[in-house]
Amino acid sequence: MQKITPFLWFDNQAEEAMHYYTSIFKNSKVGEVNRAGPDGPVMSVTFELEGQPFIALNGGPQFKFTEAISFLVDCKTQEEVDELWNKLSEGGETQRCGWLKDKYGLSWQIIPRILTELLGDRDPQKAQRVMNAMLQMDKIDIRELKRAYEQS
Repeated sequence: MQKITPFLWFDNQAEEAMHYYTSIFKNSKVGEVNRAGPDGPVMSVTFELEGQPFIALNGGPQFKFTEAISFLVDCKTQEEVDELWNKLSEGGETQRCGWLKDKYGLSWQIIPRILTELLGDRDPQKAQRVMNAMLQMDKIDIRELKRAYEQS
């Protein structure tokens, strides 16, 4: 087992969520489904997304996800941003600056790698223009970031 593994608490949708997430991420695996007895309800599941193992528990309605915890997804292209944004936000809600909540209330940050590079530019004016552009976006648009960066 990995030293640190995200452990997600669901009301009763752990297995459904596992199949949902593994259908979205290309490099994913369905793991174990643990039941309370041979024909009992699902208690927990394991799965892997992009090499990161997860455990999900059907723990009941006591706890809900909040933005205090989110998963940042490093995207190489606008196509990857678009695909993940569209799939993960379906049935959920979009938020500013590349954040969204999926249909289970779990928060994700869908961030193109170039955003970090542009924000870290040595020219503080360029970096600030990129920051200002990003603050106006829900889904991050690489073309608009580059346009802000290249303004004179």
